[in-house]
Amino acid sequence: MTFIQQLKTKGFNPKNEILSGLTVALALVPEAVAFSIIAGVSPLIGLYTAFIIGLITSILGGRPGMISGATGAIAVVIVTLVARHGVEYLFAAAVLMGLIQIVIGVLRMGKFIRLVPHPVIYGFLNGLAIVIFLAQLSQFKARDASGNLQWLTGEPLYTMLGLVILTMAIIHFLPKLTRAVPSSLMAIVSISLVVIYAGIPTKTVGDIASIAGGLPEFHFPVVPLNWETLTIIFPYSLIMALVGLIESLLTLAVVDEMTETRGRGNKECVAQGVANIATGFFGGMGGCAMIGQSIINVSSGGRFRLSGIVAAVFLLLFVLFGSSLIEQIPMAALVGLMFMVSIGTFEWASLRIFRKVPLTDVIVMVLVAGVTVIFHNLAVAVILGVVISALAFAWENAKRIRARKSLDEHGHKHYEIYGPLFFGSVAAFNEKFDVANDPEHVVIDFQESRVVDHSAIEALNKVTERYAKVGKKVHLRHLSEDCRKLMNNASAIIEVNYYEDPTYKVATDMV
Repeated sequence: MTFIQQLKTKGFNPKNEILSGLTVALALVPEAVAFSIIAGVSPLIGLYTAFIIGLITSILGGRPGMISGATGAIAVVIVTLVARHGVEYLFAAAVLMGLIQIVIGVLRMGKFIRLVPHPVIYGFLNGLAIVIFLAQLSQFKARDASGNLQWLTGEPLYTMLGLVILTMAIIHFLPKLTRAVPSSLMAIVSISLVVIYAGIPTKTVGDIASIAGGLPEFHFPVVPLNWETLTIIFPYSLIMALVGLIESLLTLAVVDEMTETRGRGNKECVAQGVANIATGFFGGMGGCAMIGQSIINVSSGGRFRLSGIVAAVFLLLFVLFGSSLIEQIPMAALVGLMFMVSIGTFEWASLRIFRKVPLTDVIVMVLVAGVTVIFHNLAVAVILGVVISALAFAWENAKRIRARKSLDEHGHKHYEIYGPLFFGSVAAFNEKFDVANDPEHVVIDFQESRVVDHSAIEALNKVTERYAKVGKKVHLRHLSEDCRKLMNNASAIIEVNYYEDPTYKVATDMV
């Protein structure tokens, strides 16, 4: 079986891949331009970034079908850097960003995305859906005679709304008739032809900025190679690297769920790093995975690497040869497309489960979405959600520790511990023991528990000290190998007495 035949058995369809890539390329143009404007750089910098990062991650990345490029999450981070130090420092920061991401990938730290709970992912998706929606509203504004932005009114507003609604209708209903061509591409082409040949006056891509340009050229960042430069760019590079990887790995998880396959997080980290190094040396601003374009790609049938490669190549062709044509595309068509992406991105199921999940999960979902919308800082939103979820988990487990008490045939008192012993449960653990009335030998049984951290060791130390002061001895039983190792490493803190009794029987139940 040839390689092409193997791909076809996995659902590979070259036509779908190419058409999906073309659709994504068209949607990338206004996004890249808009993010460049946010960052305070030339629109071509955003377009070159989208081409370079999109091409490299499509070839080397760990998630076929996922689209990467210039993103708003990175743009909002670099605004201050560009304003204070200039665009050359931005290029240098992108290179350092890439190096940090490669290190994270090589150290296999991408697996930590598994620690992100589902409520955080729901909040992330809902927040991004709202951000995508709100970002399109700027297209409903125009400059007045004084140069101030004002909301559209009258005929221009009705024309814009009509074209947006028509675009959304085509995207929604066309798949019910045929899936031969991606509905998103058909909507963009159809609306563009109607506007161009009917002479309908409405805002186009060309009204935002010209996208004409040449090939990206190798450019070593013109910055002093010294410690001062490093201190300037490192904070930005670190934040860019973390924000980029968080968004990329969460997008990877979303695409995994959509395609019912599994991507490789660490490979994606390395690919993102290589791509950002390259974009830094070719005049780019740094970027990461784009959830909106990734959803467009997968929904249009792009499941393999070819769709991402085609999207990047078409984007470059638009810049080199097709700028005059692409600049005639009405923004209403692209706004309608992004509105549909926003609707598809939002996890509507999360609204139905509000009363069916713990209150903590609801708080996490709302908080992550809110931080994403208000501050446009995905890293802070996700990290905050993970921390709150972890604290809630620790609190719940802290309440579950308990002890069953019994005496054996030798008169030794046994405390069978249930639940993990860690920093959150040590207070309840200490209250379980009756030091004054217990016999000379006390056995603490960890068959249904485990010693987790230094706080747990310190709690055991205090218990043994309390018994030692009254001439009694504590023995530990049924510690797992990892717990024994932890205890042995802490032997300077606590005297470890392991209790060996293979014929242990409970004689008296004293619950």
